[in-house]
Amino acid sequence: QVQLVESGGGSVQAGGSLRLSCAASVLTYSMAWFRQTPGKEREWVTTIYPQVGSTYYAESVKGRFTLSQDKAKKTLYLQMNSLKPEDTAMYYCAASTSGAMSEVSEYTYWGQGTQVTVSS
Repeated sequence: QVQLVESGGGSVQAGGSLRLSCAASVLTYSMAWFRQTPGKEREWVTTIYPQVGSTYYAESVKGRFTLSQDKAKKTLYLQMNSLKPEDTAMYYCAASTSGAMSEVSEYTYWGQGTQVTVSS
């Protein structure tokens, strides 16, 4: 069982920044952030492979979001810059033991989510 706890969400104006954290009981093969707005499917944002440090981003956030990790603290950090109103969503941290990249169904463990609201 993997426990994930997100934090750092909040409200910010367009162009601002936020940093989300995901504290994990263990770092798994791959870990990711997804986001979801009411009535829409959960959308992949970014993935990291903790052992090698490789990161991957959705086109919609590339160049604005940066995913990093602190292995000693078993914590991921999602630095979000140049935020846009369309980034408004509940952000979820997820963990996969199979090395999944962006498929929601391949992530077994999920946090409770943290809300990000970007106003124009």
